[in-house]
Amino acid sequence: MRTLVLNAGYEPLAVVSFKRALVLVMNDKATVVERVEGDPVWAAAGAFDRPAVIILSRYVRVPMSRRVPVTRRGVLRRDNHRCGYCGKAASTIDHVLPRSRGGADSWENLVACCLRCNNVKSNRTPQEMRWELRFIPRPPHGGSWTVRGTERSDPCWEPYLALAA
Repeated sequence: MRTLVLNAGYEPLAVVSFKRALVLVMNDKATVVERVEGDPVWAAAGAFDRPAVIILSRYVRVPMSRRVPVTRRGVLRRDNHRCGYCGKAASTIDHVLPRSRGGADSWENLVACCLRCNNVKSNRTPQEMRWELRFIPRPPHGGSWTVRGTERSDPCWEPYLALAA
């Protein structure tokens, strides 16, 4: 069981084990916002609510340089597994400016691509092919990208992750 940790300003910070969350609550460093109904944690002192979402008592300053690393899986997720050129289901990624011409492995230069478009485009640019991108590739943002572990999120986390987006 995992628990979403919110900063004092309600922005998502991390996903921790329910044991770690319970320790934060018992030490008065956090408060339970959402609990798992019907599944308490039993201890010698009695039963405690199993936390699903907790909020910290004090604000924790987070560095602004929280960059999301570029990965194949991340590009496919950002583009919703749709080809940046034709819109069909994508299973590969493509460099808009090919690597052979100095194109970087960056969020701005990578798009999800179907196998057919990737093979036809080869090492050319979309302008040379007279193709247009369906969107401008940008780095992803929002709490679900900067907080690790929210990919497999609990349904009760959705309102709190939506606030950060």
